[in-house]
Amino acid sequence: MLTRREWLRISAGAGAALSLNCTGEAAEMAEAAASVGGATSASGAGELARSASSEILKAIPSTGEQIPVIGLGGRWISTNSTPEELRDHRAVLHALADDAPPAGRLFDSAAGYGGGASEDLSGDWAAEDGFQDQIFWATKVNVAGRGGGSVDPAAVREQIERSFERMSLDVIDLNQVHNMGDPPTQLGVLQEYKDAGRIRYIGITTTSESQYGELAQVMRDYPLDFIGIDYAVDNRVAEEEILPLAQEEGIAVIVYLPFGRSRMWQRIGDRELPEWASEFDASTWAQFMLKYVVAHPAVTVAAPGTGDPEHMVDNLGAAQGAMPTPEHLEQMVALVESLPSA
Repeated sequence: MLTRREWLRISAGAGAALSLNCTGEAAEMAEAAASVGGATSASGAGELARSASSEILKAIPSTGEQIPVIGLGGRWISTNSTPEELRDHRAVLHALADDAPPAGRLFDSAAGYGGGASEDLSGDWAAEDGFQDQIFWATKVNVAGRGGGSVDPAAVREQIERSFERMSLDVIDLNQVHNMGDPPTQLGVLQEYKDAGRIRYIGITTTSESQYGELAQVMRDYPLDFIGIDYAVDNRVAEEEILPLAQEEGIAVIVYLPFGRSRMWQRIGDRELPEWASEFDASTWAQFMLKYVVAHPAVTVAAPGTGDPEHMVDNLGAAQGAMPTPEHLEQMVALVESLPSA
């Protein structure tokens, strides 16, 4: 495994030798974004800030750029969606983008989501309705599939270029290797694009606990800006090694599945939200669960998926008001552990 220093040296050389057709405009945009991030790099990874609308923001450790703590997972947009579902999906994106801080709220997609429809339709809607600048665009690349194995770098570049086309973007804010697929090759290609100014941040994801050992090694050995993991109030395995390591290495964390997949909703059932949740301004169970994960100092943003505009608005409420104290967090865990298993 390459050391971090060797990786930086090799990737810098590769980036200089490659021509990725980066337009002058795209390079200027990337340089401007980097300079803005650098100006605020004193912000700590776990520090909270407030936007003009009092929305809670957190800093991306590698640059200090701040983004809202609640975003959106885009797996629900599919080629199989009905016309009625597509109308709702479009409204969800509007809810995400409306009144967003200048940095934009994170929308997390992937080249493989919905047969490409997640990237394609979200990009079309944003361009047609004029809210591209209100979104922090994140997607994922993986030509290795879940089976792993080494891949052809040309195939990686082809998939990345297709993401640019589908989302109608000159610069992608974040592109990550999906499901730990061939990190040496796919992270290497992403680094080329970052060096060329076409991708601002790079990272890697997994929602499988069995891959956390491999993920930890990649976090130590590669210059990552982000990781994406599975974390919820009833699934706290990431607190043992991954989240502390992210703080140590200065890596931003996206939380997927913050509702415990479907487990938490089954366990909660028709129970009333406890009155003490109002002490940290949670008025729904969704806000309760989201505030738990974004309260962790290593977590940068949570990206719950939804195709319901009302649920999107509810989720965004978790980025308002107070955050749970350490005592609240213990109380939240105790409550969840008292619930029946799903």
